[in-house]
Amino acid sequence: MRRKLVYLLTLLTFSSVAGAQDTLPRFSVMARGPGKILISWHNNFATVTQISIQRSVDSLKNFTTLLTVPDPRLPQNGVTDSKAPHPNFFYRLFIVLENGNYLFSKSQRPHADIAAVKPEQDDIDTDTDINLSKTDRQRIRFVQENSAIAQDNRQGKPQVNSPSRIRERPRLEIDKPIFVKRGDSVIGELPGNKIRAFRDSLLAKTRDTLVFVDGDTLTIKPFVAKEVYKASPWVFTGKYGNIHVSLPDAAARHYGVKFFDENNKLMFELSAIRDPTLILDKSNFLHSGWFRFELYDGEKLKEKNKLFIPKDF
Repeated sequence: MRRKLVYLLTLLTFSSVAGAQDTLPRFSVMARGPGKILISWHNNFATVTQISIQRSVDSLKNFTTLLTVPDPRLPQNGVTDSKAPHPNFFYRLFIVLENGNYLFSKSQRPHADIAAVKPEQDDIDTDTDINLSKTDRQRIRFVQENSAIAQDNRQGKPQVNSPSRIRERPRLEIDKPIFVKRGDSVIGELPGNKIRAFRDSLLAKTRDTLVFVDGDTLTIKPFVAKEVYKASPWVFTGKYGNIHVSLPDAAARHYGVKFFDENNKLMFELSAIRDPTLILDKSNFLHSGWFRFELYDGEKLKEKNKLFIPKDF
C-alpha cells in the first residue's frame, strides 16, 4: 500500500513541474496561495509585439485587461495576479504579432499547485502506514480533497479546480476597420492592412507608443518625459531653508519673481527687484515641500523652475 502511495506522489510531483508552462497560445494558470494566481507561458513566436493578460468571471465575455507585459519577446515569461479575490476567475491571453495578426488564447481557470499546498494538521484518517512523513500525509490529503471536488463536478456542482488544454487557434487576419484612441477619445480609423505602416510612422516621428486594447481598438500612449531637477543659479534654497534670490546685474535690469504652490496657484510675487541679493524667510511659504517659480526679465520669461523647502522650520 505504501509503495502505491509513493508512486502516486511521485507522479503528482512530476506532473506539477512538467506542466508549469505551456507554449503560446497555450499557457498555464496556477493558484499559488490565497490571492496569488500565476499565469506563465513559453514563447516560440519570432514576431510577437504584445501580450496582454485578461481576466473575467465569465469564460466567453466581459474580459478586462490586467496588464500588458513589458517585453513580450522573452522565451519564458509570466506574471502573478496578486489581487484576485477568489480563484474562480477565467484568464486568457491577447497576443499581437508584428505582421498585424492577433489571436486570443482559450480561457481557463487556475488549477492548484501541489508545491504550494501547506499542511493544516498532522493527523489524517487513513489506513496507510503510520510512519509516513508530514509532507506525504499532506499530499495524500490533497489527492483526497481533489477527488472529492471531481466527484462534486460529476454531480453537477460548480467546478473549482479543472485543468484544461488549450487548442491552438488559427491566426486571424485583420479585415475590418481598427479604431485609434488617444485617452478616452476616438481620433480616427485605420484599415486593418495599414496598422504596421501607422505604427512604424508613429515610432519614427514621435516617442509615443501604440498598444492594442482589444481586437478592434488601438490606443496611443503619449510619451511623458521624466522630469530631471536642476537647481536654479538665481533662485534657490539656502543652507538653513531660506530662499536666496541672487541677481548680480539687478540694478540694470527689471527682474521679477512669481512663486506658486504645488497646484500652480500664485502665492506672491516680487517685482522691480533692484538688490543683487535677497533672502526670503521660509516662513513666507507656510509649509515645507516643493514650490514653483517664474523669473522674469521685464516681460520676458528668463527661467521656470522649482525649489524645495525642508520640513525643519
